[in-house]
Amino acid sequence: MGRIDKLCKYLSPCASFADIGCDHGYCTQYMLKNNLCQSAVVSDVSEKCLQKAERLLKNYIEAGKCKPVCCYGLEKIEPSTDLVLIAGMGGEEIISILKSAYIPENFVLQPMRNVRKLREYLLQSGAAITRDDVFESGGKYYFVICGRRNGRGLTYSGARLEFGYGDPAGDLGGYLMEELAKKRGYLTRDPGPGQRAAIIQDIKSIEEFLKGEIS
Repeated sequence: MGRIDKLCKYLSPCASFADIGCDHGYCTQYMLKNNLCQSAVVSDVSEKCLQKAERLLKNYIEAGKCKPVCCYGLEKIEPSTDLVLIAGMGGEEIISILKSAYIPENFVLQPMRNVRKLREYLLQSGAAITRDDVFESGGKYYFVICGRRNGRGLTYSGARLEFGYGDPAGDLGGYLMEELAKKRGYLTRDPGPGQRAAIIQDIKSIEEFLKGEIS
């Protein structure tokens, strides 16, 4: 199962759905094809990229169930949209999109990097993170953060901010073992004293987390 197929499993039924940075529009196709939303918006900052989604979703667009919009982030997306997906871009770019607009009522975010920064921003903004998972596809690991604009969500310590709430016996464990291997490799490259100490501390934190000694 590919990244998009696995990502779609985190999408829940809703009245209105928006896919930001939609690329080919596969996630929106999944929502419409499975009757998981009544209407959808696909958006991208690139008109050329948006055209790929328009071709895939042509029948839904003609039926009035899907609307293509060329814009940056949430610029032209109604704040009342029930569920917003922002996937396949860096955590800092997602933060920039949210800062320039608003926290969606319900969201699914799939950052490619800087995951901790995104978690911290959401929590500082009063958003509730309700699911914080990681999955493997094609030998790579992808974090998924689900939540809503406000309310009660998961609680976070330093370790959870760094690693999320995935299953240490599942894909999160696989990701952490890969990180351990990378960091142990860094130590063989004779890093400077300060960098070496930081790497050793990172290794210790991952090992303790895997053993259940920190949460």
